[in-house]
Amino acid sequence: MVCWALAAVTVVFFSGIATALHGSTGDGRGVFQRGDQLAMIGLGVLIAAGILLFTRPAAVADERGIRIRNVVGGYDLPWSVVRAVCFDRGASWASLELVNDDTVTILALQSVDREYAVAGVRALRALHAASSAPQPVPESAPGS
Repeated sequence: MVCWALAAVTVVFFSGIATALHGSTGDGRGVFQRGDQLAMIGLGVLIAAGILLFTRPAAVADERGIRIRNVVGGYDLPWSVVRAVCFDRGASWASLELVNDDTVTILALQSVDREYAVAGVRALRALHAASSAPQPVPESAPGS
């Protein structure tokens, strides 16, 4: 919600600057034109879009794996490549430790979210543990 509010304030702020751009420049060498005003509004919209990128992080997990969407980029990982779900003391966000010793950050689970983040990490750890538990071997039917 903070990002949405900040993006709206940014567009309003730059639109206000755009309406103030009229007449001649401070040194008298040029004149502000309609294009300058539109460029200022466009700049505000671009900055607002950059702010809204921070609303993008998400993590969706099920018994097969986890899909992570960070600010830029994302991952779709099966649980078989995940060694551990980590949320170290002092860390800003949770991460996955992979079997090939890589680390994937989960920006959707940040320490500032406190209990929400802890509950999310616990749920991911439970799904990871359930997926790595040995599966029962189905018994064969008699006479087969």
